[in-house]
Amino acid sequence: MKVAVLTFPGSNCDNDLIEALRDDFSASVDVLWHTNTFVPTHDFYFVPGGFSYGDYLRTGALAAQAKSLGSLRSAAKEGRPILGICNGFQILCEAKLLPGVLIRNKEQKYICEWTPLKADGFWQGAFPENFHLPISHGEGNFICSPEEMEEIKQNGQAFLRYKENPNGAMHDIAGVTSKNKRIFGLMPHPERAIKEQKDNALSKHKFGRLFFEKLFSGMGV
Repeated sequence: MKVAVLTFPGSNCDNDLIEALRDDFSASVDVLWHTNTFVPTHDFYFVPGGFSYGDYLRTGALAAQAKSLGSLRSAAKEGRPILGICNGFQILCEAKLLPGVLIRNKEQKYICEWTPLKADGFWQGAFPENFHLPISHGEGNFICSPEEMEEIKQNGQAFLRYKENPNGAMHDIAGVTSKNKRIFGLMPHPERAIKEQKDNALSKHKFGRLFFEKLFSGMGV
């Protein structure tokens, strides 16, 4: 599997993601800088978490105008699978590759914790009842128009939802897909839940591995 990870000034979860893809899924990983265009030849594209440049204006808004996003749109038109994690999710929304936008958490506080989640929409029932992933964000409150929300529900695009909504997101949305279900965005960090961690009992379940296995099998890569 040949994949690419787009990086921006302020990306800080890219190395975690690259390590997971290489070490745990034997992927060949290319790192693509935000100012460079590219020819879409990879099996999968990833936009990692962090704090991309210009987030002080609106999360992901400036990053969505980067040259690399033009190439990513071309990859999307070809149906190549794309995953945005946390800030990457925000960027994909601002680039109009995913519906809605992410705004400040309801309580105006940064949240860093493991949160219970459920697979829903076209992924309904994919994960065990005790499924958790870590979140780490200040702007994870998903909002969209009533028309977009109705479409999301009808199409089963809300593939991951919070059991205990931590940020005020509409319809408890933690992750959403494009209409053709080839582009994914989520606020939780599956790349941080692949290896067991001595300071967190939930990590022994390696829920992040379950997430990526479901993602890759569903996309046929």
